Amino acid sequence: MATNATWTVVFEDKTIIKQSGADAGQYVIDDNAFWSRADYQNFWAIQYGTSPASDEVEHRDGTPHTSWESTGLSFSEFTNKWDAAHLAFLQSNWDNDDRDESEKGPRPTSYSSS
Repeated sequence: MATNATWTVVFEDKTIIKQSGADAGQYVIDDNAFWSRADYQNFWAIQYGTSPASDEVEHRDGTPHTSWESTGLSFSEFTNKWDAAHLAFLQSNWDNDDRDESEKGPRPTSYSSS
């Protein structure tokens, strides 16, 4: 697999990892319907945003690595799942912060990693 990816998706672990930026981190996405989609069944892992791009997708059946673009799928489904998990994390931190609301600012209501 290529290295220095912007995003990593590990299907076996149901994990989406944002590799860079101030908000970098990983979340386990417990959504079996999402992970068991027919168009994801042959994916082992994705290293999205790499160079060379031809080495982004690792297949379960030994198919040579391919680019994410060649799958014809949208990567935004992964970033949307990560964004929702990160928003829940930010909201939990806000909810558990004992400071006055005037000190900690408004509760986060949306998040976009893009």
